[in-house]
Formats: sequence, structure tokens, C-alpha cells
Amino acid sequence: MKPLSGLDALFLHLETPETPMHVGALHLLALPAADARTYLGAVRRHVAGRLHLSPVFTRRLASMPLALANPVWVRADAVDPRRHVRLLRLPAPGSFAQLEATVARLHARPLERDRPLWRLYLIEGLASGELALYTKIHHATLDGAASVAFAHALLDTAPLPRAVPANVQPVQGEHPGIGQLLGIAVKVAAGQAMRAVKQLPEFARVLTGLVARSAAAGARAVRGASFRFAPRTPLNVSIGRVRAIATLSIPLAAVARVAERHQVTVNDVVLAVVSGALRRHLAARGGLPAEPMVAAVPVSLREPGNTEATTLATMSRMSLATDVADPLARLHAIHAGSARAKSLTRELRSVIPTDFPSLGMPWLFGAAAALYGRARLADRIPPLANLVVSNFPGASSPLYLAGARLLTWWPLSIVEHGLGVNVTAQSYAGSLDFGVVAARDALRDPTAFADEMRDAFAELRALPRQAGTTA
Repeated sequence: MKPLSGLDALFLHLETPETPMHVGALHLLALPAADARTYLGAVRRHVAGRLHLSPVFTRRLASMPLALANPVWVRADAVDPRRHVRLLRLPAPGSFAQLEATVARLHARPLERDRPLWRLYLIEGLASGELALYTKIHHATLDGAASVAFAHALLDTAPLPRAVPANVQPVQGEHPGIGQLLGIAVKVAAGQAMRAVKQLPEFARVLTGLVARSAAAGARAVRGASFRFAPRTPLNVSIGRVRAIATLSIPLAAVARVAERHQVTVNDVVLAVVSGALRRHLAARGGLPAEPMVAAVPVSLREPGNTEATTLATMSRMSLATDVADPLARLHAIHAGSARAKSLTRELRSVIPTDFPSLGMPWLFGAAAALYGRARLADRIPPLANLVVSNFPGASSPLYLAGARLLTWWPLSIVEHGLGVNVTAQSYAGSLDFGVVAARDALRDPTAFADEMRDAFAELRALPRQAGTTA
């Protein structure tokens, strides 16, 4: 049995029918010489032989009595690949827009919690002849960085799957009793409380140092600006259950050249692409705010080499400089703001909590999440950020699933009340693949937005080299 961390459990407590808390990805596959149904059987056998390579495959939730504390992970009795790996067929004519609409419907459905929290969907019927693969995994199980490690347990670097040692351990599920669960709850809560108390001196030290340095630098105005609410936009509303997605791929080398030419990072270019698209999209619809929009950007807290299947990340607020008309000036404003945000995160890294006392948390956060949605508070409360923007490094070489090559890796993530759009990018095999997930209430046409992202990148790509640089 493994207790959930406080941060992992939050993704369970905050989940509602309107706000599923799973992440996923959409891939196109180059199918080996087999039809889709034959390949379905191959994938199920492939998965069955690798269940022991990652705990994500085989663990399920065991709830505490009366939901007094966070659930714990326990080993499932058996995992039937037929229930987790499914085959769907698109209706004629099998357009890419139909694929995106089908995946959007799948992405809108919460995962059932009576079995391990992952699903694979093979989707046939594309007019182009490719097979599609849509994956979904609950965020309580892992974060973006850990999902890459999970994928490598499932995938191979060559068409011929690697030899995997058989599982020699007996497969036996865990079924803790009420007394055992209560004992775990008390033990875990005590440990969480002790760690929180021990961290207080370090938190005070870090906070005091930050305040002292800011005061010495005379940065009162900068400090005040850092904690402003984001401007209200059409993206920041209470959302329903309907989702829409869009995808976009840009050559990674082209993105890297833009970053090198202007002495910024690839992540700065990603933020600038989103910023340019927001300016186009909202200006055309009369909704571009005068103040700069703000992105919520996940920042990994993982130590190098840590691939634990859990969430080890925090959220940083970064200005998108949407109030700056000139694209080059906007890119450099984003770079400067991103550097400040990263510096602050590094300062706070040692005191950012990923675990905290959990007694009563399921009641408190579950009730708060339900109330927040029903009362439509996101329509009235000033937003902390306008949308979520993520960027994760992925595999540099092609990967294969049961002999089929993955041609794309479009990541798909979470939207929430008040944060109705999520743009996630992941590098894969020489491409930077973007997945746009939107609640229909916030963004009705993410495909148009993805096109505007493409236009924004073309604008950045056409910018002349800045005078005085050697890139």
C-alpha cells in the first residue's frame, strides 16, 4: 500500500463531472502489416506482458472510511487489458476534425475509480489510413515528467519490442480492512504534520531573505506588480462538460533557431507563440485586455533522475506581455518575466509543499470544488491566471507500440473553472507538438486558435536577428 501525497490527492478531491482531472495524449501510428483488430490483440498482449514495469498499470484506489483522509494506492487483483485497451471506429469520411471531436468527447469523461486509472483507445477509420492512439491517465497518478517515464515502460525504441523479463512475483491484490486503513490515516497524518512543522523555520528563513533583498533593491513597485490578478477575459469563466481540442506541430529545429537567434529559451518561444495567438484571437473578437495576460506554468520540482509515479511540481505565474504590440519586444518581455518567475521558484523550491496534512481534506476540498462550480464563482472572482501553458521534453527519437511507430505526440491536459484553456507542448522526434484543450464555454474554436499559434510562430520566425547578437 502507498499513501497518496497531499498534492496527488488534490487532483481527486477537486474532480467533478465538469472538471475531470486526467491528462493524456493523441498519437498517429504507422500501423504494421495488420488490420486494426489484429493490432488491437497485439497491443493487449503487449500491455499484459508489461504490467509489472510500472505501478501505474496495477494500482487502484482504496478509500478511507467516511472519507476521513486521503485514499491509498493498493495493488489490484488483476488487470484485464480488454477493459483498458479499446478499439473505436470513426464514421465516414474519417476526417481529422472527426478524430479531434471524438478524442474531445473521450477526454471529457472522468475515469472510473474502481480500477487502475488509465485507458488506451485505438481509433481506426481515418481517411489518411493511419491508426490513432488516445491515452488518458489520472493526474493523481503522475505528472507530466513522470508520464514520460511511464510511456517508456510501455513503448520501445525499435519496431521489434525489447525483451522484458517476466514478472516472477505472484499477482495478489491488496484489500485492507477498516482498522488497517484508519491506522494508515493516523500514521500518515502525523507524519505530514511533523514534516510541516519542521519546515516552518526554513519557510521563515527563505521568506525573510526574499523580503530583505527586495527591500534593499527598492523593488516595491515590482513586488506589487507581481501579485496583481490577471485581467478578466472570455477564457476565465465557469465551464461545463463539453470539450474541444486542436493539435499543432512545429519543427523543433525551427523553434530552437528562433530561440538561439534572439538569445531566449525554447520555453520563451512557446509562451510567445501562445501570446501572439491570444492577441490575434481576442483582438478579432473585441476581448483583448489592456493589461498583460498571465499564464499559469507548471514547474517541475523533481531532482534529476527521479521518475517516481507521483506529482512533483508547482505552478508559476508568468506574464505573456499581450499588451506589447511589437513581436520582438513581446518576446524579450516574456523572456525577462520568465527569468524572474524561475528565479523566485528556485528561491522557494525548498519550501514549496507537495504533501500536507490530509485529515478531513476529502470533505473540505470536495465540497469546495462542488460549491465553486455550482455557484459559478469563477465568473465573479478575479482570475489569478488566464490559461495554462506547459512545455515538457520528450523522446528525441521515434518510439513504437507493439511494432507500430508513433508519428506524433500531441499532449492533452486539464481545464478548470476560471481556466478554460490549456496549451501543452511536448518535443518528440524532431517536432514540437502542441495540444490545445478547451472548454466550449471558454473557447469555441480551438482549431482557429491553433491556426493563430501557427501564424504567431511564423511571425517570430520572420523576425530579423537583433542587432549586436552573434546567434
